[in-house]
Amino acid sequence: MTAGRGRPDAVGGAAAEPGDRPAGPGKAGRLRPMTTADLADVMDLEHELFPEDPWTAQMFAGEVAQPPEVRLYLVAEADGHGPDGRPVVAGYAGMLFVPGGLQADVLTIAVRESHWGLGIGSALLDELMQAARERGCAEIFLEVRADNPRAHGLYRRRGFAEIGVRRGYYKPSGVDAIVMRKDLLR
Repeated sequence: MTAGRGRPDAVGGAAAEPGDRPAGPGKAGRLRPMTTADLADVMDLEHELFPEDPWTAQMFAGEVAQPPEVRLYLVAEADGHGPDGRPVVAGYAGMLFVPGGLQADVLTIAVRESHWGLGIGSALLDELMQAARERGCAEIFLEVRADNPRAHGLYRRRGFAEIGVRRGYYKPSGVDAIVMRKDLLR
């Protein structure tokens, strides 16, 4: 499942940051802040999930380097380890906090297909929403591909409402983006 980033979909005053937290009840793995050491694994997953329009390593590096007042990037590690002995990155997510404002934007949420249905996407989104609340945000926005019902359903279940459509937003496919908003004050 993916989401956000001016492309939310494949199904970031300093506040408390996640750190080695379990993904949640009944969920595989743990959530933690993304670091530059994660970029190779994140890029592998990025190319797997977004073969038509992946972000570059430089884009991710620039995002991860932003201060926590304006960006939060997380990785979800799966239980167990890969062939190299390192934990498997099962997913990642990112959020932009509008400086001096009350808004946040989900930039991306992505979960490895082999880990769908374990609640990892939900845990990532919940952690982003909590970070937005802790930073005083009143609302969160995101875009989701019109052809991604899995991600769209997750956002609806978490209280996001459709507020518009961006025709042909995703390139090069030309798929529409559904713009969604969540009021954090309710």
